[in-house]
Amino acid sequence: MKIRRHHRKETSSSHHEAAAGSESVGIIQSLRGLMVEVQIIDSRPEEKELLIVEEYPDVFLEVSFFRNNTVVCINLTNSQVLRCGQKILRSKTKVTVPVGPKTAGRVFDALGHPLDNGPDIKENRRVISEARGTKSYRGNQKLELLETGLKVIDFLTPFVKGRKIGIVGGAGVGKTVLTMEMIHNVTRNAKSMSVYCGVGERIREGNELYETLKETDVLKNTVMFFGQMDSTPAIRSMVSNAAATAAEYFRDDEGRDILFFVDNIYRHIQALTELSTNLGLIPSEGGYSPSVFSELRRLEDRLSSTEKGTITSVQAVYIPADDLSDPAVQAIQQQLDSVLVLSRSIAESGIRPAVDLLRTTSSLLTPQIVGDRHYQLAGRVQAIMQKYDSLKNIIAIVGENELSPVDRSDYQNAKKLIQFFSQDFAVAEHLTGKPGEYFTLDQTLDGIEAILEGKDVATAVAKKPVKASESDKKK
Repeated sequence: MKIRRHHRKETSSSHHEAAAGSESVGIIQSLRGLMVEVQIIDSRPEEKELLIVEEYPDVFLEVSFFRNNTVVCINLTNSQVLRCGQKILRSKTKVTVPVGPKTAGRVFDALGHPLDNGPDIKENRRVISEARGTKSYRGNQKLELLETGLKVIDFLTPFVKGRKIGIVGGAGVGKTVLTMEMIHNVTRNAKSMSVYCGVGERIREGNELYETLKETDVLKNTVMFFGQMDSTPAIRSMVSNAAATAAEYFRDDEGRDILFFVDNIYRHIQALTELSTNLGLIPSEGGYSPSVFSELRRLEDRLSSTEKGTITSVQAVYIPADDLSDPAVQAIQQQLDSVLVLSRSIAESGIRPAVDLLRTTSSLLTPQIVGDRHYQLAGRVQAIMQKYDSLKNIIAIVGENELSPVDRSDYQNAKKLIQFFSQDFAVAEHLTGKPGEYFTLDQTLDGIEAILEGKDVATAVAKKPVKASESDKKK
């Protein structure tokens, strides 16, 4: 399958009912980029309503906000047929996407168009701008750990049903590959539904992910939405809400547990920022519009659990210029329960996944959730890695042989831990030639314990890690 770059139509066929007999709004007063300012002469439209250009019934504008006696709209697909003076009509509809069983195994854009050459789904559609069932519910239910088979994630950032985990890193450090491996490992045996949202990423990556999910038989329980880098910022900013609408349906109407993957949530903020610039809004700190962060919080609130089902979210987070202090990165991290930080220096040393063991944090790493043994081992690993970080500068000056026996032992153990957390990925097998590895949590804990106590890791783990493909059969 090749995910198509462009839309067949300007908007979904379900939005096409209009033109003849529609109420008039007014005429186009000015155009700038994606912004279309319409002078209100007759009927006043609703916020987020789609407006129709009279001569071109397939071209829709989305109402953004009102200014005096005008309505500021967004030219969703950057149509070039718009001119000042054109008459604008109401459609009394909003952007919708299909939801339900028929969407399983399908790929859509933010407007609900199929991108996989499959048939258009016209029935059972929902408005993407209206959140449903967003009252967060955790109650007294027992927290359930989801095993990913990835040593460093299961150990440092436990994957808990109904919570959010972020994979944070700069360009080229392995965020997308790690996300793909998690999709491959977590969803293949789960009875839950998966929703994947690609925001502002490369078209090639979307194709590769689609083919990978198809080959591993995961696609049949996955719904995919893409607003890729060739799309307008309007489409890229909407695709996350489109995917959240699909996830809400499976959670609330079917009572399913949803695995929600976003690659890349920073691109969502980037698209909103581009859009606000198009609309002439004044930016604040870091060049971001203040409304961008409230939009992010609204989206994150939709990815919550209710009494009917759960949404467990994995979000890749791009770091501009490798700067963790960027305001947008900070705003995203505040919404996450766990943050897995990928390091460029570690990636360059050949360790994959390139996880920074010191800067990776999780509020879920508690004895109540992971148990005493796991929690205590995590504390010991963090202490050794902090010591390793401080010893590196000393060793660069005086050499490792000048360290005390205790310091030398801790330094060697830290290097063994870094190497232990390195792992071959199933989704990269065609590139590396090495079969993907799947480690159970018990294997991971046994291996770490062996390193800390100076024992042989291979013996302590008891058996070799099963290949990702073989573990499917066993489970």
